[in-house]
Amino acid sequence: MKEYLKIAWRNLWRNKKRTLITVASVFFAVFLALLMRSIQLGSYGAMEENTIKNTTGYIQIHQKGYWDDKTINNIFSDDGIMDALKGIPNISLSVPRLESFALGSSGSHTKGIAVIGTNPEIESEASGLEKRVIEGEYLKKGDDGVLVVVNLAKFLKLGVGDTITLISQGYHGATAAGVYPVRGIISFPSTAMNNKLLYMDLTQAQYLYGAPDMMTSISIMLHDPKKLATDTTAVREKIGPDYEIMEWREMNPEVVQGIESDNISGMFMLGILYIVVGFGILGTMMMMTLERKREFGVMVSVGMQRHKLGTIVFIETIYIALIGVLAGIALATPLMYYFYLNPIRLTGEAAKAMIDMNVEPVMPFSMDLAIYYNQAIVILVLTSIAVLYPLIVIQRFNVLKAIRGH
Repeated sequence: MKEYLKIAWRNLWRNKKRTLITVASVFFAVFLALLMRSIQLGSYGAMEENTIKNTTGYIQIHQKGYWDDKTINNIFSDDGIMDALKGIPNISLSVPRLESFALGSSGSHTKGIAVIGTNPEIESEASGLEKRVIEGEYLKKGDDGVLVVVNLAKFLKLGVGDTITLISQGYHGATAAGVYPVRGIISFPSTAMNNKLLYMDLTQAQYLYGAPDMMTSISIMLHDPKKLATDTTAVREKIGPDYEIMEWREMNPEVVQGIESDNISGMFMLGILYIVVGFGILGTMMMMTLERKREFGVMVSVGMQRHKLGTIVFIETIYIALIGVLAGIALATPLMYYFYLNPIRLTGEAAKAMIDMNVEPVMPFSMDLAIYYNQAIVILVLTSIAVLYPLIVIQRFNVLKAIRGH
């Protein structure tokens, strides 16, 4: 086998032009496929991360039936749940929240808003909320102020230090009303979120809605998202059957469907690219076979067995594929890594479309190792299929005709 490897390597460079043309076709296929797939997976990862951090977390705990009927009366108390969750090692944070709706007014302006009561410190760790403050300051634990999203603040003509009046229906029909100073203005990448959210300390929200020590959900963040299914089962076992336990995919089906449909179209485009490349490699193999037919005839006539000749040609083809794959990876990786650290910021209609999907208007790249070995495997498979043509010719050609150039 060692001799076969040496002979195949020498044969490659007997016709450098032919070899480089074939290597170039493999190189461009791998290079383009890596960049395309890196953008796709990076975008999907960003969509998932935004959804998980800004809204639901990886797992949520509710009172049974809450997700289908989100009312202030369908809430629950801690009852040791937070302590029980500390016994699951992969849980990094548990964020208690009390969410409801209210009419917010300032002067003559009134608007329906979503009120989120949360622990400011834990919330900042989980969702990075503190980093979204663009005016004023972030909430402190026990703070009697609120954070208002930027578009809502503009609509109600609110600034830092102004007060907002909230009126709603509290727990078990009680009247909920309060006046709160605006501590800060926050901004999200999503227009929808920037239109309607107000954050306050959890204890203040519980007091507003007359629901002391109560919450609508506990949002759970994980150290390792790959253990999501295992941890969901562990949460169910820890807190029992009296609560509703949901994974983020169940709570955000539109995001999951959007990713899946886009992934299908992305795979279709990759498929077209690989079909073109596959035919390119096959064409090169056919050209190479016709050019070397006399050479093959001479080698067989002097005693080389056909299966050995086929083995050498197969090794040559694998060499070409490996050189092209490694060159594509070598050139694509620095670009991918640069844009992984510095995502491309979008503008215009593309940015608007992403904002409408609650995604920050950037084009992030992924450095997932699966991208590399998937493309390498596909190219090696295509090359292995293309090499069948010269192998079949080697087994069937007439030696005398080949030597004469027919």
